[in-house]
Amino acid sequence: MKKALAFDIGGTKIYSTIIDETGNIIEEIEKFSTPKTIDGIKEVLKKQIFKYANNVDVIAISTAGAVNNENTAVIGSTGNLVKDYKTINFQELSSKRVFLENDANCAAWAEYKIGASKDTKVSVMLTLGTGVGGGIIIDNKLLKGKSGAAGEVHFKMYPDKRRKCTCGSWDCFEAYASGTALKWDAQETLGREDVTTYDVIDGVKNGDSKMIAIFDRWQYDITLGIAGLANIFDPDCFVLSGSMAQFVDTKKMEEYVNNDIVTSPTSIRLATTGNYSGMIGAALLAFDEVNNG
Repeated sequence: MKKALAFDIGGTKIYSTIIDETGNIIEEIEKFSTPKTIDGIKEVLKKQIFKYANNVDVIAISTAGAVNNENTAVIGSTGNLVKDYKTINFQELSSKRVFLENDANCAAWAEYKIGASKDTKVSVMLTLGTGVGGGIIIDNKLLKGKSGAAGEVHFKMYPDKRRKCTCGSWDCFEAYASGTALKWDAQETLGREDVTTYDVIDGVKNGDSKMIAIFDRWQYDITLGIAGLANIFDPDCFVLSGSMAQFVDTKKMEEYVNNDIVTSPTSIRLATTGNYSGMIGAALLAFDEVNNG
C-alpha cells in the first residue's frame, strides 16, 4: 500500500504526518509554528522530507492559497502567509513528486472520498473559520477552473458597500459568513469593539437574547449564501467544516434553503474527517495522480 508524507500549511501552523491510500493517518502528527520567512517554511518542510521521504511514495501538501491546475505551485497567496509565499519552488524540496492543492479543496476531497459527502456526485464544501474556504465536486471531479482558483467563495452578498472583506473587495460572502464576521456583527450591533466571536457563542449558550439575535443574523447570512450556491450547482449536499461549523443549526438552515431554491432539494451536513482533512485530502488526491500517471 502506498504512503504519502502529508503537510498542511496554514498562516499559524504547519502539520505533518504519514497517510496511507485508505486515508488513514499512520504516524504521529507533528506540529510546527509557521515561520515568518520563506526560508523558514522551506526549512521545516526539508527537515520532514529528509526524515521520511525514503519511506513514502509522494509528498502531498495542503496549503492556503490558490494552486495551479498542474498542482505544482501556489498562484495566489493569502494575507496570513508570508509575503511572496507563492514564489516557493516546492518541487525542488524532494526528488519525489511534490503534489500541492488548496486546503479547502483538499478538505472537500477528503469528505467526498471517505467523509460526509461520500457516494455523492455533486457537493459543495464550506469551511467556516477565521475566513471562509470553498471546495466544489462536480460529477466526481474537483472543480478547479481555468487557472486553478475555482471555489473561492468571494461572491457579493450586498451591492452597497456595507463591509470590506479581507480580500480587499466589498461585501463578499466571507465578510458575512466567517467567524470574523460574527465578531463584526456583534461589534456593530452592540457598539463595542471589545466583543469577540466567543463572547457571542457564550452568550448564546447562556440564553442572552442580544447575542442570540446576533448569532441568528450571522447564520441567516450563511444560509443566504448557501441558497445561492444551491441554485448554481444543484448539489447533492453541502458539507460544513471549520471551527465555526459546530455552532450552526444545519437542520434549520437546510429547511430554509430547500424552501427557497429553484433546484432540487439538497442537504446540509457537518464534516466528519476532522481537523486533519486537508492532509487526508491532499494525500488521496496525490495517490490518484500517482496511480493514474
